Amino acid sequence: MTITATAPRAAAYRGKLRWWTELPLIAVVYGLYSGARLLVRGDVDDAVDTGADILHFEQLTHLDPERWFNHLFTEHAFLGVPADFAYASLHYIVTPSILVWLWLRRPTHYRQARTWLLISTLIGLIGFTLVPTAPPRLLPGAHGFIDTMAQYGSYGWWGTDASAPRGLGHLTNQYAAMPSLHVGWSLWCGIMLFRYGRNVVVRTLGVLYPLTTALVVMGTANHYLMDAAAGVATMGVGFLLAAPALRLVDRVQARVTGAIAARRGKSGGQTVVASNVANGANAAGGAKVANGANGANGAGGAKVPSPRTVPVPDDADRDPGAPGGNAAGRGERSRMS
Repeated sequence: MTITATAPRAAAYRGKLRWWTELPLIAVVYGLYSGARLLVRGDVDDAVDTGADILHFEQLTHLDPERWFNHLFTEHAFLGVPADFAYASLHYIVTPSILVWLWLRRPTHYRQARTWLLISTLIGLIGFTLVPTAPPRLLPGAHGFIDTMAQYGSYGWWGTDASAPRGLGHLTNQYAAMPSLHVGWSLWCGIMLFRYGRNVVVRTLGVLYPLTTALVVMGTANHYLMDAAAGVATMGVGFLLAAPALRLVDRVQARVTGAIAARRGKSGGQTVVASNVANGANAAGGAKVANGANGANGAGGAKVPSPRTVPVPDDADRDPGAPGGNAAGRGERSRMS
């Protein structure tokens, strides 16, 4: 005999997820992300020194391709303009779209993937707070980087302050280069597409998207190679922490649910006991009355007279000629006469 196990139906599992709890959760984490970039600006001089140190380390190890990509994008507008559009928009579009796709088509994997993304984003916030870093485009001119977002600003909605729309540059923290969540989020999206995609095109996009994003962030002079590597490491740590975090959440939810159920069961049990006692008393009383009545009928065969029953006169008081009179009485009277 062969025993097969089937996965839970997607519709049944989706019933455990609530969009009115998912959307606020994601909104809160994204709000923290944006708020941290805004509030934790760090010291500009320290951020510039950190960026210069990262670039110097890359030059010593001969792992500094960002300058070559930056020159390529600034010299060829057909590369620089699409790269600027990709940097300014894709992470706002692709990442939420993947979340919605998982919710609708892969609900059994959504919770794990969402938790992975959220934890990694929180780790990125810690990096922004502890290591404020100036991107290559904000290093002194001697380093030779050109801000392609400013160069091709007339093609898009952004100004000279990263990818923020014109006039809103004060709402972003430009010294939050380490780690690169552009790369981290794109890696998460690529893994989701490659793992859960059902055709070659989707899986190919899953491979190309994070690679293209890494080239874009370096070519636009917004991140170093080390930032991209830190973004990958951030997603790795988030992946390792996702499963324990979910187990902890499930354990807490189980305890809270059990406590609530026990409290409801205790109050409900008291009501049920009281109701059963009352019902038992009524049933016992009814049984006693019924048994008493049946016993009386069985013993004497006579009915218990009701208060409205008229007493029947004795034979001595009856008229001998009346119907139903006693025969013995009539005979006695005839002999006397």
